Amino acid sequence: MIIRQHEKGDPMGMTPEKIGRKAIRVANAAVNFSVLLFLLLLVAFSGYALWDSKQLYGAADAARYERYKPVEGEDTKSFAELQAINPEVFGWLSVYGTHIDYPITQGLDNMKYVNTNAQGEYSLSGSIFLDSDNQRDFSDFNSILYGHHMEKQAMFGELGLFADKQYFDAREYGSLYYDGKDHGIVFFAFLHVDAYDKSVFTAAMKGQEAQQQYLDNLLSQAAFTRDATVTIDDHIVLLSTCSMESTNGRDILVGKITDTVYDDIFRTDGADSTDTQETVPRWKRILSQIPVWAWVLVIAILILLVSAVLRRYRKHSRLADKEDSTDSGKE
Repeated sequence: MIIRQHEKGDPMGMTPEKIGRKAIRVANAAVNFSVLLFLLLLVAFSGYALWDSKQLYGAADAARYERYKPVEGEDTKSFAELQAINPEVFGWLSVYGTHIDYPITQGLDNMKYVNTNAQGEYSLSGSIFLDSDNQRDFSDFNSILYGHHMEKQAMFGELGLFADKQYFDAREYGSLYYDGKDHGIVFFAFLHVDAYDKSVFTAAMKGQEAQQQYLDNLLSQAAFTRDATVTIDDHIVLLSTCSMESTNGRDILVGKITDTVYDDIFRTDGADSTDTQETVPRWKRILSQIPVWAWVLVIAILILLVSAVLRRYRKHSRLADKEDSTDSGKE
């Protein structure tokens, strides 16, 4: 009997060439698996991010509350329905020429409505809320309203746009509903301050001297002002949100509350004409208009492409293994 001797160092009949090819295939398989896993995780994360973003901004959309908006002199049953859902809803704020058109809430502290919506439900978008030290009838000299800075013109996301003088000059009025009546707002200052500036973030100032100092401080820090003849005999309201310019920065729009309700020149024939779309980059507007089903379709196509690549790789691996087996049989 003749026993074929294998090459030295190759007791299993594997030549260095075969070992090299095998090692390359194993390495390729590991790399391909890692890439596939990464792509699948990326697709899964993207899908979740799209869904989560839609949920977040859907919850913050002013249109969600439109049916609850009260109108003085008309049936306020729908607003009463919202108050029945959440008794801490007590008013309504509108800033003409923007999408700021929301119910106002107030909690026992200034933390609750950071992540609670106007219906009393947990929501990262929170709601527009009055400082817990203020009176709900806005009888204090200075009242402070807070809201998140969000994209897609949600909540107080448009306050930062008032940093543009042309934008500020074009939007002078708003309205405030409380105690069953509509009131006007004349916006007279916009400023950027630090979140820990107590000279600004102290609600319900008492004493004429302190009130005058407070008003003077606002005007001295303002980036823009307009003549609205504001005195300490008036009641002012501050709209505050986070600023994109600095970590602790806050953008504040300051207005004087009036008994006169001003016409909304941006609204014609019941349609809102804010023109704020022009401030949003074109590519963002395009992406925001793509429906969720289209994103799901794109993700599904990506999964199919990845699956096709994987099948092709497996087929190639089987052919390579077959060639190795054939080569071994010939030896």
